[in-house]
Amino acid sequence: MQTPWEHRFAHRTEGMKSSFIRELLKVTDQPDMISFGGGFPAAEIFPIDRVRAACDKVLTEKGRKALQYTTTEGYAPLREWVARDAKKMGINISLDNILITTGSQQALDFVGRIFINRGDRVLTESPTYLGAIQAWNAYGPHYVTVDTDEDGMLTDQLEQLVATNIKFMYVLPNFQNPMGVTLSHTRRKQIVEIANRHGVPIVEDDPYGKLLFEGEPIPPLCVIDEEYHSNQDGCYSGNVIYTSTLSKILAPGLRIGWVIAPPQVNKKMVQAKQGADLQSSTFDQYVAYELVKDEWLNEHIELIKKVYKERRDAMLNAFEKYMPEGTTWTKPAGGLFLWLRLPDGCDTVKLFPMAVEEKVAYVPGEPFYPNGGPTNTMRMNFSASKPEVIDEGVRRLANIVRRCTMPAIRYPRTRE
Repeated sequence: MQTPWEHRFAHRTEGMKSSFIRELLKVTDQPDMISFGGGFPAAEIFPIDRVRAACDKVLTEKGRKALQYTTTEGYAPLREWVARDAKKMGINISLDNILITTGSQQALDFVGRIFINRGDRVLTESPTYLGAIQAWNAYGPHYVTVDTDEDGMLTDQLEQLVATNIKFMYVLPNFQNPMGVTLSHTRRKQIVEIANRHGVPIVEDDPYGKLLFEGEPIPPLCVIDEEYHSNQDGCYSGNVIYTSTLSKILAPGLRIGWVIAPPQVNKKMVQAKQGADLQSSTFDQYVAYELVKDEWLNEHIELIKKVYKERRDAMLNAFEKYMPEGTTWTKPAGGLFLWLRLPDGCDTVKLFPMAVEEKVAYVPGEPFYPNGGPTNTMRMNFSASKPEVIDEGVRRLANIVRRCTMPAIRYPRTRE
């Protein structure tokens, strides 16, 4: 008898959906496709020679240890580097606050695993990071969403919402995915103040914070939060759970992220990780430490910022040149993404097959809204394409947008 698999799956899998972005990669993996869809760093500036040298050094000098199991918390020298790097941003922590994760995506999954019960109210920006929604949907939360503008999450109604039994708040403060906007200093302080009045945790997701092209960096929420909590023996004990990663400043293939959290939260995170994968790759951690331990990484980040700023400017200029009247977009000060809003009446999900026919791809904006949202938005990635490719891709896309503004547009029929 063939197993009826649909009757064997756990009920929680009903909330699990395939990532539109990961599915999009299958469609756009064509040699002549210009894709603004994935959140890819620029592969041509990956430090391949440095990584090769680091691998050789690790295998030559520490090979037996690097290929062995290690502690769940992570390789101690790498955690010490995380602490030193956090200190530069004003975050005062000890090793008891730090867990190395398999990318910061795993950290988000652990947040869901240790905090969310079915029906819990989780407050997010709208739109917000699609990967967080995916990580948490299986746990059955009810999303309470807050609109976002060019200064990040709106705070005028936040106090009332937080008072409605919110389990935690989720915020991407720097060059937010998908919109590319940055949460202002004033709003960061307001969010932290409200969280402390109500005893509500904040999950601060900061994968792009080091990719600032212009302006001055704004303190992380966990730094502002320290004003409300005294450190105990140099250990952070506030309301913020902070996550970050090496994926955007080194290479995503290494899958190195981390969580900075109060010790009681970190202990639960460690237990969740023991059940998930025991530990992140020992070898990857050793190699990552060899790459980040000296000043070279800062030089590499400056190169990334220079390249990405040039590409952001190319995309903004192409929008000005090609996009029809009624189209608007964000102007990010860093990161990898910007957000495009098309004229009313355009549906970016229905436009997508037409765009693929013209050999250009993007991510429709609707999946980024936890409770549904406008259908005329899209996320655009500028980091993975050279300026001349960006110009041509936006030209193709603008032609599609013009067609959607025509009164009698006929969208391609989609399969049911």
